[in-house]
Amino acid sequence: MEHHHHHESHAVTDSLYKIFIVCIALNLLFVFIEAIVGFVYNSLGLLSDAGHNLSDVFSLMLALIAFRLARHPASLHFTYGYKKATILISLLNAVILLVAVGAIVIESVYRLRNATDVSGEAIGWTAGAGIVINGLTTWLLMKDRKADLNVNGAFLHMLMDTLVSVGVVVSGVIISFTDWVWIDSAVSLVIAVIILVSTYRLLKESLFLSLDAVPEGVDMEKLKHDISETSGVAGWHHLHVWAISTTENAATLHVVLGDLSAMERVKTELKEAFRKNGVSHCTIECEQAGNVCKEMECCP
Repeated sequence: MEHHHHHESHAVTDSLYKIFIVCIALNLLFVFIEAIVGFVYNSLGLLSDAGHNLSDVFSLMLALIAFRLARHPASLHFTYGYKKATILISLLNAVILLVAVGAIVIESVYRLRNATDVSGEAIGWTAGAGIVINGLTTWLLMKDRKADLNVNGAFLHMLMDTLVSVGVVVSGVIISFTDWVWIDSAVSLVIAVIILVSTYRLLKESLFLSLDAVPEGVDMEKLKHDISETSGVAGWHHLHVWAISTTENAATLHVVLGDLSAMERVKTELKEAFRKNGVSHCTIECEQAGNVCKEMECCP
């Protein structure tokens, strides 16, 4: 039996690490400013957008935590290190966001029935600053978004939030010219829907991964096909694929060989097949035809 550990490069350069620190600081500062202006000028749109920006801060921090945990050495008690913690943190973040969305929706419906005066100018200028900050963060992350899934996720999150800030600016302009104060609550509902859509995906993925489901990036049908088509493989069973963290996947496999002399070549080809299908860690056990394990309950 072979234990193959193919470690993909998740090293974070000092420059990228500093970029994340700057992005977190900028967005956290803007969250406080937007929340204060929202309270002062009674704008639910700004308050809900502040909550959305706070989710961006969480997203950036999660990516940063993932980088740190990926570097943490394994121990006798935690043989994979603390990589699984990235999945659990994502699950907690999703639950918190769902609670926030519920609060936004309840308050928005109340405001629609009981409209209050809001300052269109304050909303417009504050959200305009959000476009600048979110746009700058998106630009900073753009260069390295293909280097790591966490970076790409943070990039997409910030890009979406930039578009949301544009929507809030539009509501501020409309209120300034029409006094349609209900637009503020309507925009907050739209923001809540956007957060809900993104949170649902986060909740689904993190919940499934915490239950050791097959990660979305792994095509099991293609992986099965590649294994079956590997020359020298007479059969296979006990294929299991799960996530070690939000960026690394693992698998186990039993293969039946007609000729054990081809074992090393078959292993090499199977490792490549796993790697191409997004699995960086795999444990492969080879068995000779006619001497197959008897536990076939989980076998295809």
